[in-house]
Amino acid sequence: MTPQEKEAFRDRIATVDESGKRVWIYPKKPKGHYYRWRTYVSWVLLAFLFGAPFIKIHGEPMFLFNVLERKFILFGIPFMPQDFHLFVLAMLTLVVFIILFTVVWGRLFCGWVCPQTIFMEMVFRKIEYWIDGDANQQRKLAQMPWNAEKIRKRVLKYGIFFAIAVLVANTFLAWIIGVDQVIRIASEPIAQHKAGFTAMLLFSGAFFFVFSYLREQVCVAICPYGRLQGVLLDDNSIVVIYDFVRGEPRGKLRKNRKKPDPVRAIQENVSKELAAKQLESTPEEKPLRLQGDCIDCKLCVQVCPTGIDIRNGTQLECINCTACMDACDAVMDKIKKPRGLIRYDSYNGIVEGRKTIWTPRVIGYTVVLALLIVANIVLLATRGIGEAVILRQPGFTYKETADGKLMNLYQFKVYNKTTDDMPIDFRLLNEDEAVIRVVGVDSTLVVPAGDMAEGNLMIELPKEAMSGKSKKIFIEVVSGDRRVDKVKTNFLGPFKF
Repeated sequence: MTPQEKEAFRDRIATVDESGKRVWIYPKKPKGHYYRWRTYVSWVLLAFLFGAPFIKIHGEPMFLFNVLERKFILFGIPFMPQDFHLFVLAMLTLVVFIILFTVVWGRLFCGWVCPQTIFMEMVFRKIEYWIDGDANQQRKLAQMPWNAEKIRKRVLKYGIFFAIAVLVANTFLAWIIGVDQVIRIASEPIAQHKAGFTAMLLFSGAFFFVFSYLREQVCVAICPYGRLQGVLLDDNSIVVIYDFVRGEPRGKLRKNRKKPDPVRAIQENVSKELAAKQLESTPEEKPLRLQGDCIDCKLCVQVCPTGIDIRNGTQLECINCTACMDACDAVMDKIKKPRGLIRYDSYNGIVEGRKTIWTPRVIGYTVVLALLIVANIVLLATRGIGEAVILRQPGFTYKETADGKLMNLYQFKVYNKTTDDMPIDFRLLNEDEAVIRVVGVDSTLVVPAGDMAEGNLMIELPKEAMSGKSKKIFIEVVSGDRRVDKVKTNFLGPFKF
């Protein structure tokens, strides 16, 4: 085989043929140690996904990402648009974490945690195995003409798929608009929630299309993280990899043969030059191996959900799902060979027998990540219970009152960042004779939990307090004995010579 033929797999992805048509993947049902642990992890993550919207802290959802109303809640703590810098920093920290995680552990996230993989492999694929059977039965069913059996299985499978898609869509919306609003949309007349009901239908259709048709194409051709893998991985990254040093050259397992046959090896596995060198080697020399541990059973290819051959090396289609590892370990057990022919390792770990995680690049990313985490902690720890914005009323300079004082009018907005209603008062610092009051409010102003209150603020100062046309004043916004915010603004008066 020429080098070009050996590298031909890189010319196209496994799910598309040479003419550009979709190659439908029918992976064999996986089983084994890693698959069992992935199943346990998926149960935990699915329970969190479907259960978290129902968990409330101080009456607020534990998580809410309401982009439309610009309302965000993390662990019961509401975040407002004024906290946007915290979200930017948090997202930047997440990106650096993903980069660092990928540099060290490759695409581990895709195989174990990614919602696409969990739903596809641990929910929809298991239903497919239950209804349609294993890979060969699925192929036969696909090629079968439409008859009663095929119609029954297709209606049952896609009916269940759509029901799950509806459940996933409603859960997805619950993370955005809250579970209470989702329940109202689902239980009240459609006419009262046309937009919400339309969103439910669109999301349900999108999820059904992804998991019934697109499937592995999301990981192979759509997900940007798969493309990042190519620029983030290096020879020290831990990935699912085939031990080509131990496994090559491949050869079929033959019973009742204690020693490799050099002549047959020439025909099947190695070049004539290597075989000749093997035959000419002296007893003191280490003979070339004519057959590795890989028996070329191709089970690693048959169980792969993206249709690749892991023995060709790391490929963008590989999601590190470990299905090939389980299949290979089962074969190694049967032929009395050590497990781990396909395992978590790095390229340097295979070639040199060593793992080097702390490379200069990893150290650099780790330092940046640590600094970002510290910055997040400091900003969250110093985040106040609220925020105030006080601006002068446009077009209004000053007014002289009947008792000879000067009056300025201001607009204010006070944001409550807590989960409780917040009564607030305004105080003018270092101005003993000042008068400050909220226009149109006779009692204490109360800002609802996680919301905003706005209005007009009137401030009166004696003329003697003015030393020029304007004066810097400081307004303190308080709630009981707690300071909400401190705002600096200008107070205007008549010009003095």
